[in-house]
Amino acid sequence: MKMTFIGAAHEVTGSCTYLEACGKRFLVDFGMEQGRDVYENVRIPCAPSQIDFVLLTHAHIDHSGLLPLLAAGGFHGQIHSTAATANLCEIMLRDSAHIQSFEAEWKNRKAKRSGKEITEPLYTMQDAETAISLFVQHAYQEKIRLADGIEMRFLDTGHLLGSASIEIWLTENEQTRKIIFSGDIGNINQPLIADPTYPDAADFAVMESTYGNRLHERPADYVQALAEVVNETFAKGGNVVIPSFAVGRTQELLYFFRQIKERGLVTVYPNFEVYVDSPLAIEATEIFNRNQESCFDAEAIAYVRSGKNPIQFPGLKTAVTSDESKAINFSKDCRVIISASGMCEAGRIKHHLKHNLWRQECTVVFVGYQAEGTLGRALVEGAQKVTLFGEEIKVKAQIRQLPGISGHADKNGLITWITHIQGLKRVFVNHGESTAMDEFTQTLNSEYQLHAYAPYTGCEVDLLTGEILHDEKPAEIVRKPASNPVYDRLLNVLQRLTALVTASRGRTNKDLARLADRLTDLCDKWEN
Repeated sequence: MKMTFIGAAHEVTGSCTYLEACGKRFLVDFGMEQGRDVYENVRIPCAPSQIDFVLLTHAHIDHSGLLPLLAAGGFHGQIHSTAATANLCEIMLRDSAHIQSFEAEWKNRKAKRSGKEITEPLYTMQDAETAISLFVQHAYQEKIRLADGIEMRFLDTGHLLGSASIEIWLTENEQTRKIIFSGDIGNINQPLIADPTYPDAADFAVMESTYGNRLHERPADYVQALAEVVNETFAKGGNVVIPSFAVGRTQELLYFFRQIKERGLVTVYPNFEVYVDSPLAIEATEIFNRNQESCFDAEAIAYVRSGKNPIQFPGLKTAVTSDESKAINFSKDCRVIISASGMCEAGRIKHHLKHNLWRQECTVVFVGYQAEGTLGRALVEGAQKVTLFGEEIKVKAQIRQLPGISGHADKNGLITWITHIQGLKRVFVNHGESTAMDEFTQTLNSEYQLHAYAPYTGCEVDLLTGEILHDEKPAEIVRKPASNPVYDRLLNVLQRLTALVTASRGRTNKDLARLADRLTDLCDKWEN
């Protein structure tokens, strides 16, 4: 039994862990890195075609976003998730593929004019469709046998619709080890979705640490706090612009605005309109509505059973087409604009920032984590000017963070989760900026005696003993250079070819000669 950390090791995105046990190779998550890449991640130590299955904690792109790339490399196993996660991945992976293609097309238009090399997308829409076809859906608390000696179960982790911690039981040579992967642990008392379910026991835990060194400053009343921002901005004649993650955070905000409307908390302009400008967010909202009974909390269910939709209200407008999106910024009325992406890295939010950042009467409200290296992080940290679509924009709008509205547990929430688990031999801390990971690891060791360790990418662990087999120290990690996704795909094909040749031993001489001749012809073609 062996576990290798691939991504989100001393970084806050790109979650991926590789396991070998019971004759199987499998992954827990395969996410895309967002913001600045701090370290060069090691490659998965086998070809994608040799991965037997994937276990997915939730649909956010930093956990699921490279599954189409895995499919493009020859993976054809099953992807196990909750039903709501599978539903969300259908739209999110397609959206990600669309972004890959759109950005490559945009870069190539510039490349043609400047004579630079053509860019290929990381993966295509067909790759996303292939990945989507591999999903297998499961209910919370259902214990599933994946192979001889391998069982697993999803527990609601309260982070996103369908999000889960994953309990895994591995049995080899009559020895069983239980590993719990936290996924992203949710904040308590969030709107709409239920609080985290706490595991009872495990030998090893792999847990996130996004807020491992911070506590949330929770407003006494989220709804009142948001309403005050809207009132103050409307009194000046401005707009409230909210960069929001399309899946999860947007739906929570709609829940808040429904209550603001019901309680009449915006007095300056009580009939104000709230625009959701994100096709992905609109689709995701429909999926939230389809998964109410299995994922909503008691308060949201009470709305539903009284005949009310908790995320719809008078004045809610949606923009699907680009023309509808553009029209929002030419309205004369004060309004709330909710648009993706939540870290301002892509999507329609950048257009709304371009139209509103320079206006001192407007307010930009951040309601989620802003990763290092993102435009959102720069604005939160006080940037005086930013560049959008090649144009320098002065930042005159008020920049606000609404504290406490986070899908992640803070330090106390993380400690509550880990201290519920009995019998732990070792805790592996990942998915956090380096400082947060190290400080949280130190807390677990010194205050809770939990034998915690913060691995780097490439760290290998013996799951029978908990022994660290290999780990590179920070000084030995190479800063990540600009990646070439097409070359990475070529390396995946090479791994697949190596596996094919190895598996061909024992076939007829005729078959072997034919394969050798075809490969030789291909080599001759490229060498010449």
